[in-house]
Amino acid sequence: MSRLVFTTITAKTFLLPHSSSSLHFKIFKSSSSSAASRVSTMASDSSSSSSASSPSPSSAIDFLTLCHSLKSTKRAGWVKRDVAGPESIADHMYRMGLMALIANDAPGVNRDKCIKMAIVHDIAEAIVGDITPSDGVPKAEKSRREKEAIDHMCKLLGGGPRAEEIHELWMEYEENSTTEAKVVKDFDKIEMILQALEYENEQNKDLEEFFESTAGKFQTDLGKSWAAEIASRRKKQG
Repeated sequence: MSRLVFTTITAKTFLLPHSSSSLHFKIFKSSSSSAASRVSTMASDSSSSSSASSPSPSSAIDFLTLCHSLKSTKRAGWVKRDVAGPESIADHMYRMGLMALIANDAPGVNRDKCIKMAIVHDIAEAIVGDITPSDGVPKAEKSRREKEAIDHMCKLLGGGPRAEEIHELWMEYEENSTTEAKVVKDFDKIEMILQALEYENEQNKDLEEFFESTAGKFQTDLGKSWAAEIASRRKKQG
């Protein structure tokens, strides 16, 4: 916009007396300075807003360092069945994220939200570990420990919109309160039985209990169809 105004004023400089030209030039300078000031203010406001919504470098690194244990902690179910080289918690969540990424669009389902929920749903295990039913921990106690852990992690992140989003996604998954939560809970089971099938094939193991534990528990058509595909492949390979 400023270039167009400058061209018009420059043209008038040759047509009008010097005094008029000078007047027009001063108006242009004032307008340009005002615009520059507005742009500078907008940039400053945007920068301040971005800074306020982001965790500090210190908080971010503290949070990510804590999350390192998700990469090093092996999934307890496989450890107890003596699976060689079992996947980590992070491995499990990563493939669930891929599931959300490649899944067909479904009415009323926010795919981006599913991706985020998939990489957040087990994040509290960075502190409490992978508690399984065989550990004998009551469901209410497991939930209390994990809730305490997620509260601590969000505080470590410094609060703010990013921490709030993580907390809300985690709670939504835990409460199974939305369609996205139901989809991601199905992905949780799908990833487990797909991994079980892979371990059966690679290590000549019988991991039937993992398939039995998920039978009839899928909540979405997508989950049911993917589970059926895995079961069909297992049957053919058996």
